[in-house]
Amino acid sequence: MTNEQLPPWTEIGRAVMVIPTYNEADNLAWIVGRLRKAQPRVDVLIVDDGSPDGTGTIANELADNDGQIHVLHRAEKAGLGAAYLHGFGWAIEQGYDLVGEMDADGSHQPEELHLLLDAIPSADLVIGARWIRGGSVVNWPLSRRLLSVGGNLYVRLLLGIGVHDATAGYRLFRRTTLEKLQLSSVESTGYVFQTEMVTRTLRAGLTVKEVPIQFIERIRGESKMSSAVAAESMRRVTRWGLAERRDQLLRLLRRFGLDRLAGGRR
Repeated sequence: MTNEQLPPWTEIGRAVMVIPTYNEADNLAWIVGRLRKAQPRVDVLIVDDGSPDGTGTIANELADNDGQIHVLHRAEKAGLGAAYLHGFGWAIEQGYDLVGEMDADGSHQPEELHLLLDAIPSADLVIGARWIRGGSVVNWPLSRRLLSVGGNLYVRLLLGIGVHDATAGYRLFRRTTLEKLQLSSVESTGYVFQTEMVTRTLRAGLTVKEVPIQFIERIRGESKMSSAVAAESMRRVTRWGLAERRDQLLRLLRRFGLDRLAGGRR
């Protein structure tokens, strides 16, 4: 392949997809193999949270046989967000220019990664979205669809953001985006991490672009999502939203010189 034939995203630099794992022994080799075939120019970082089912051993074997696959071992299961933050930090230290997120269970299709890569030259963060025109979900019951759509609508209204799938986990960040987001101050360790990251990106004045993907529910292994996880996410989003509305009110009061009502001084 000549330089003229390289995809536009390669002009930005090196790319790595971060894949967090916990008990994904049945899926890991399968999904990483598909990813390496679909995008051979993209490196892979597996972040395993001490899986007791041997996922870490499989990850090591994959890395031993492919120099573009890397592994980070964490002592225990500490949450999706914590795993991603660890992976992001490693990727920045290693000098990657594009850093992506992908689930290990096959719900994010590696064959669609090109959609995110094609969009990144005109964005700071690209999200593979389920709930925009052209996006879809396979093998989800109506109750789960309604929960996801309703949750994302709640996020949009409460946080005042225009993203339709703020909870999606198929993403591609520019390195410069992650550097501007002050990762050390990110609060979330669970699934609400996704919402916090896109909100921080927008609040920083950066560009978020959504591209449609087909999300396929896992066929092997157990989902890590639960009603308790969803409830915790909504509680945290509610707290952020109320804090944002309070700050908006204070800014409005100050704008009209009502500093005393805002708790300030004249």
